[in-house]
Amino acid sequence: MLSVHHRWTYVGAGAATLVLLTAGLPSSAVAADAPDLSRFYRQKITWGACAGDGMPADLQCGKVTVPLDYAHPKNGTLDVALARYRATGKSRGSVLLNFGGPGGAGIAELAQGGGKDFMDLTNGYDVVTFDPRGVGQSSPVSCGEGADQTSDAAGTVTDGGDPQAVLKALRKVASECAAHSGPVLLHMGTVDASRDMDVMRQALGDKKLNYLGFSYGTRLGAVYAAQFPKKTGRMVLDGVDTLTESMAEQGLVGAEGQQTALDDFLTWCTQDVSCPFGEDPREARQQVVRLVASLDRDPVPTGLGQMFSGQDLAGAIGQALYSREMWPALERALGSLVEDGDTQGLMRLSIGGASLPASRTTGTPRATAAPHAGLVDPADIPVDNLPAAFMAINCADDPDRPSAERAAKDVDALRTAYEQASPVFGRYRLTQVLLCHGRPRGTDYIRDKVRNVRTPKMLLVGTRGDPATPYRWTEETAARLGSSAVVLDNKGEGHTGYASSKCVHQKVDDFLLYGSLPDNGSSCGPESGRDNP
Repeated sequence: MLSVHHRWTYVGAGAATLVLLTAGLPSSAVAADAPDLSRFYRQKITWGACAGDGMPADLQCGKVTVPLDYAHPKNGTLDVALARYRATGKSRGSVLLNFGGPGGAGIAELAQGGGKDFMDLTNGYDVVTFDPRGVGQSSPVSCGEGADQTSDAAGTVTDGGDPQAVLKALRKVASECAAHSGPVLLHMGTVDASRDMDVMRQALGDKKLNYLGFSYGTRLGAVYAAQFPKKTGRMVLDGVDTLTESMAEQGLVGAEGQQTALDDFLTWCTQDVSCPFGEDPREARQQVVRLVASLDRDPVPTGLGQMFSGQDLAGAIGQALYSREMWPALERALGSLVEDGDTQGLMRLSIGGASLPASRTTGTPRATAAPHAGLVDPADIPVDNLPAAFMAINCADDPDRPSAERAAKDVDALRTAYEQASPVFGRYRLTQVLLCHGRPRGTDYIRDKVRNVRTPKMLLVGTRGDPATPYRWTEETAARLGSSAVVLDNKGEGHTGYASSKCVHQKVDDFLLYGSLPDNGSSCGPESGRDNP
């Protein structure tokens, strides 16, 4: 899922070589034959003003340095960017946020809106977030022009083209992603990001990690709890990800959930005279299907020197559907497209509402020989960093790699299943699944080892109407994590609950600030005002 907590959600090279070491700690606590990580755990963060236009004046930025490869810490380092809002009173430490994706840049997300959703937490904590390795300012990965080529190649498969030829093209594009991303691409994935978080914990001066993760951020939190159970403090997982399902299974679930959310949106839209699809919800659904197909046949130009296809439209709609609060903006953006051929509103939605870049530049390749990679200026983050990081992390986390022959045989069945799940999002989701072909096999650590964690109680929030992370994933992940997991049932709509439900917000804050946990299986009712734009 591509999702950031209240708005949303290519290559995993080298994931098979990830080595899980003893919980990364000062050398005295590590086995004698393990690499010495003590220098990374002696860091202190220097905070200062944040780079970039429009950053809140009270948001401070800093960095930590982490090993590129935890198995070989002398083989290079990279910086990970952090940002924080200071506690307003006496601080008990920090609470670390991850907004999901995978591939979402935490600093830009926390900066948007001045961090208003999290200001209550500053009553006791410094509220901290970060751009994970390969994301945002932290050595961002990119596929260059290969991003467009990959979508074209995968689209040919889903349209019935020769699977073997297209799989070959995907392998070629994988090498382009590696050339544009540099050495960090060999060490992407949740296992490494979790180890980075433990370095951050120590640098922040916290004995235990207090954490609030959304969507993919729940996978990251669960992996941390498995790797560092004795360092896990108060942990909240909102919009709970699966720890067991393959990318193919996840994509199918995502397509079904987004189709249901689209149907709900169109039912709402057709009650408004401004809806560009008329007044009949059934006919409106058919119009959207025809619009996606039309743009796939004849994409329209944008102001950035690129073409806007039906798959671009599906991606933009999918992003907006993660929050009912974005429905009015989606209605306006679709109206501009249908009436004037204007794609700008939809393009803004596709990147989470951020400002559009000035050009199509994807940045320059990262230096492959440098022993240390510093932070990247916000203006130099590649345009395709989000989708490139999304695939890099997901592929690094997924151990399934069928052979080219097996993949070619499976394409027809997958195409049928995805089209049945969603005539609008099926192809888009299947394309994401196919993009792992040609990448090294990912780690099996998450499926095999993240279970029965021995941590303090943690709070898992599942939302019944979540289009990205279905409620059953909350139940399944809670069962895997074991007796430490406490489930809060949010009977609302949209992706995650913290920003959309006052009840969820209060219960999460009460737990993080005061340690007050709701009973396992307790619930929050729907928000009548916010569920209906």
